[in-house]
Amino acid sequence: MRILDFVKPKELSRVARLQILAREIVEGYCSGRHRSPHKGFSVEFKEHRQYVQGDELKNIDWKVFGKSDRLYIRQYEEETNLRCHLLVDQSGSMAYKGTRSVDGLTKHEYATRLAAAFAYFMLGQQDPVALVTFDNDLRQQVPLRSRPSHLQPILSALVADQSRRDTDLGGVFRKIVPKVGRRGLIVIISDSMGDAESISRSLAQFRANKHEIIFFQILDPDEVEFPFSGRIQFRDLEHALDEQTVDAASIRDAYQDRLAQHNEALREASRRSRVDLIPITTDQPFVDVLHEYVAARRRAVR
Repeated sequence: MRILDFVKPKELSRVARLQILAREIVEGYCSGRHRSPHKGFSVEFKEHRQYVQGDELKNIDWKVFGKSDRLYIRQYEEETNLRCHLLVDQSGSMAYKGTRSVDGLTKHEYATRLAAAFAYFMLGQQDPVALVTFDNDLRQQVPLRSRPSHLQPILSALVADQSRRDTDLGGVFRKIVPKVGRRGLIVIISDSMGDAESISRSLAQFRANKHEIIFFQILDPDEVEFPFSGRIQFRDLEHALDEQTVDAASIRDAYQDRLAQHNEALREASRRSRVDLIPITTDQPFVDVLHEYVAARRRAVR
């Protein structure tokens, strides 16, 4: 697999110019772009501390010594990598495709392109990326790596094992929490078709472990607007034998009320846990969505 199998050349040039910055302090080992709570000897001055025997003489601030006749060490805030975990939904509901989606993509195809672009620019700024695909359980798992060649196994995993099972977002997220280790960035790409209360508890658990979360909620325009009319057959994409023929007008109001309640519960859970919830419909070019989000995120960091 190549990145150009997921992202068009014109889109890729725009993706390459993106850069994600952590809004909060994050941990990491290697020198990079993101502020860390670990004191080192890097870019941004943090504070002085008194010299103790064994400290490197080269780190003494001789200007302060000249003024105070005391030895002090200059400490800096080192900059580190942002550890990114991509969580991509491949459950049956993600197989839906309406007539208005970009390039005729299903929600899952849209999600894989968004995830591929995200991994590409994160690796481009030398940040380690991991991937988990899921439905009602964990499926493909690619560990954290930061080398450019790591993009290949991520792309391969994004298109593997598309068996379209049902969804258990809350349960899956609770399985992922102990696997992600030190705090970093969790990027969820899903239609969020699951129990809102269960999802809420899982988001709170991620945040309790100090992770920062971006939740891209992907829906098809049909799911938002319900443009159907007359008698129409609906088939459950997660349970293939479950089909219903109904009059669209008779269920439109109830469906839209139920969706509005679900989305409001998800927004409230995101506000409560300080999660960045980004609603997307598949008629929006995903590169535009990324650019708008990263621009807003930069403004929040500054």
